[in-house]
Amino acid sequence: MTLTDQQITPARIATKRTVLMCRPSYFTVVYRINPWMDPALPTDTALAVRQWETLYQAYVDLGFDVHLIDPIDGLPDMVYAANGGFVIDNIAYGASFTYPERQPEGPAYMDWFRAEGFDVRVPAEVNEGEGDFLLVDGVILAGMGFRSASNSHQELATISGRQVVSLNLINPSFYHLDTAIAILDDTNIAYLPSAFDEPSLEILRERFPEAILVSEEDAAVLGLNSFSDGYNVVIAA
Repeated sequence: MTLTDQQITPARIATKRTVLMCRPSYFTVVYRINPWMDPALPTDTALAVRQWETLYQAYVDLGFDVHLIDPIDGLPDMVYAANGGFVIDNIAYGASFTYPERQPEGPAYMDWFRAEGFDVRVPAEVNEGEGDFLLVDGVILAGMGFRSASNSHQELATISGRQVVSLNLINPSFYHLDTAIAILDDTNIAYLPSAFDEPSLEILRERFPEAILVSEEDAAVLGLNSFSDGYNVVIAA
């Protein structure tokens, strides 16, 4: 049998990643700012730490360069380090959180970036870092509708010198872009169509015709809130 070029699966190549993590030493749920949070349900901080350690070890085993930021008592959501800013070309565009409960996280992360020698840009506009900003094929996909404000997209475009493509999220269960899109490698993504309005879907269809369309079932267990090095995809159980 002769295979056409379209029938040959391209080789996947793992690329070493550098990641920042925050141990959930103070993790708890004492407020509700998204549909997944319920303060009435018990929180097992020790279990959260063990699960985090499993994730940390997975990254180490994959050869990632893992950095740690110290957790701060009273900021339980610091564990979601992706929200702490957006880093590109040694520029750290800081986060400015929507909800008062998370707002102190922004300065804490910017202090860490500054101490590590990054060119820190303090945001004038509301944004939640890599929760809503994803880099793929040299372009920044930017979410809006629930957390990051649309005017932060222009601010990031000016700071980074990159094209920023705005995508409107419409399902409150997928309030961050990184719950509705997963970057698989430098050019490929997976996404949940129902998380976006029609104009945003037109953009995604045009830019990523080969994208994996994820089912409601997989998205409902936050299957898209995963991390890939181009070959290995780390995903929650």
